[in-house]
Amino acid sequence: MIHQRDVIAAISTAPGRGGIGVVRISGSDLKAFATGLTPRQLEARRVVLTPFLDAAGQVLDEGLVLFFAAPNSYTGEDVLELHGHGGPVVMRLLLQRCQELGARLARPGEFTERAYLNGRMDLTQAEGVADLIDAATALAARAALSSLQGNFSQLIQQLNEKILALRVLLEATLDFPEEEVSFLTSARAAEQLAAIRERLEVTLAATRQGSLLRDGIKVVLVGAPNVGKSSLLNALAGDDIAIVTDVPGTTRDAIREQIDIDGIPAHIIDTAGLRESTDTVERIGIGRTWAMIERADLALLISDGTTKPDAMQSIVGRLPGGLARIYVINKIDLSAHQAARETGGGHETVWVSAKTGEGLVLLKQAIWDRAGWHPSGEGLFSARARHTEALEIAKRHLATAAGLADRLELYAEELRLAHDALGSITGVCTPDELLGEIFSKFCIGK
Repeated sequence: MIHQRDVIAAISTAPGRGGIGVVRISGSDLKAFATGLTPRQLEARRVVLTPFLDAAGQVLDEGLVLFFAAPNSYTGEDVLELHGHGGPVVMRLLLQRCQELGARLARPGEFTERAYLNGRMDLTQAEGVADLIDAATALAARAALSSLQGNFSQLIQQLNEKILALRVLLEATLDFPEEEVSFLTSARAAEQLAAIRERLEVTLAATRQGSLLRDGIKVVLVGAPNVGKSSLLNALAGDDIAIVTDVPGTTRDAIREQIDIDGIPAHIIDTAGLRESTDTVERIGIGRTWAMIERADLALLISDGTTKPDAMQSIVGRLPGGLARIYVINKIDLSAHQAARETGGGHETVWVSAKTGEGLVLLKQAIWDRAGWHPSGEGLFSARARHTEALEIAKRHLATAAGLADRLELYAEELRLAHDALGSITGVCTPDELLGEIFSKFCIGK
């Protein structure tokens, strides 16, 4: 069903100068709307070269216009795309002309929101659009495209279909209570539920991987002054991001850099060296370091051959209990130690040289493992925290249902709640306020 709404317009290309700029318009009866912009007759899905006219019939620009008739368009409504010269002034003039003709400026994500509301895509596919635009690595882009193409949706749909089939079986059983036990046994209801739970676990594992690809991992570099934290940041980034000197306390504020570790976006944060200091600016930097540590996913605890054990121990003692950590021994180029990765004493240690690059591959692999990167056999797709949360809710309801085989009304209710949780992922039963939150994060024009 097509939802008829007012006409919206927005510049869909990135701000700034370019060879081509695009203004997108969506609404109803856009052929009539287009008569105020172009003297040419439009045909669906046919590119037309045309002048773009102002209210007085003067030419604003010359370019291409494409018309997509409802429902065969991105939004499911009539859609016009004006491809003009990509200067900011030209784009503003074309957008202003659209407003004069009755269009209003589109909200962020409103074109994709209309596509979702008009049934052109489900909610995970709509989120895949935004994730594809925002992808920080090639692997993340491929995963987002997989979601956009509906691969994640298909996994959720398969789970929903299996739960629905079991719900139908239970409802039928409730109509004949005198035969319920034998009926459920013959229908292998317990085996069906076990298979659903197993399938959900596999989907949940794949979803966690998709969420990691989308959001990345926040890695904070922690250690005393002059152990090579900034040098390690530069080595991991492959660029001179941070200033490196032999003077302790050179880094006084957090320096952030995003790098690609085997396809995973890693947000690396270099911090001020942790020590007692009377310098006001350095003390502020140290305070910010501890704030960064509180928000990190992983800490690299960096030391070298000159670091005093008690100095590192005092740092470790203040770390959040649940923070994952890797011990990094830097500057092996100054010692006889070889690059290595070892596990012992309840923690993992990697020996590296930020100066020569020795051991960096091992360190990246350790970060990769600590991030929980274990691709499942389901293939990659982009996912979000809300998807994982919904799957966890469904998992809990299915586990509860497994213990209620002798109380069928409660059994059926737990299945319904699991079904609803999965439906919220694709948008079958998603509250309006969540939709507003999701689409507000999109860029304008998409």
